[in-house]
Amino acid sequence: MRWTLPNILTLLRLLAAPALAVMFLYFHRPYADWFALILFLGAAITDWFDGYLARAWKQETKLGAMLDPIADKAMVVIALMVIIGYSNQNWTPWLVLPATFILFREVFVSGLREFLGDVAGTLKVTKLAKWKTTAQMVAIAVLFSQGIFEHYLGISTIGMDQAMVDRIMAGEIEDLHGLRWKFEGMVWAGWIGLVLLWIAAGLTLITGYDYLRKATPHLRERR
Repeated sequence: MRWTLPNILTLLRLLAAPALAVMFLYFHRPYADWFALILFLGAAITDWFDGYLARAWKQETKLGAMLDPIADKAMVVIALMVIIGYSNQNWTPWLVLPATFILFREVFVSGLREFLGDVAGTLKVTKLAKWKTTAQMVAIAVLFSQGIFEHYLGISTIGMDQAMVDRIMAGEIEDLHGLRWKFEGMVWAGWIGLVLLWIAAGLTLITGYDYLRKATPHLRERR
């Protein structure tokens, strides 16, 4: 077991995953949202950085190869859990389905890799899978920022009926400390994050199917 700098960065990324949820247990909002966003962005940066250093310094190890995908999946799964658990009630139904697709794919592929054992190492990560990971990271970061818009700027649609929302969007309510601007910023951040999450879910399903297709020859019974 070699504790190289890339491996240490990967381990820190793994520990940052549960820390996302801990932020919401020990800090009030919006501080929890800020800390969670900073942790997530830091983890996303080290996800690229540790792999680059391992290749550049020729420090690729079995420990790093084992920890890296675990850290990635833990970060995505826990982040989605936190976002859904603390999301506005108006957004939750739209978040659950793409999050379900993403979680199902990750569990399915992880189980498939475990079953295939050493054979799984021969199934290379595609460019589309890397785009999938990027889309997930960006979507989650934007959704965390939507939470900051909602709580840090003091705007929440909880308790608002549709008439109130329509009045804000129509400009009838715009003198309460920039309420309309803040509301629109929150809505745009939420919708952008939601669209990106659906895109990530689509890429997740496509890459999951591609992985299953490549693994199928290794699953056939020998005669």
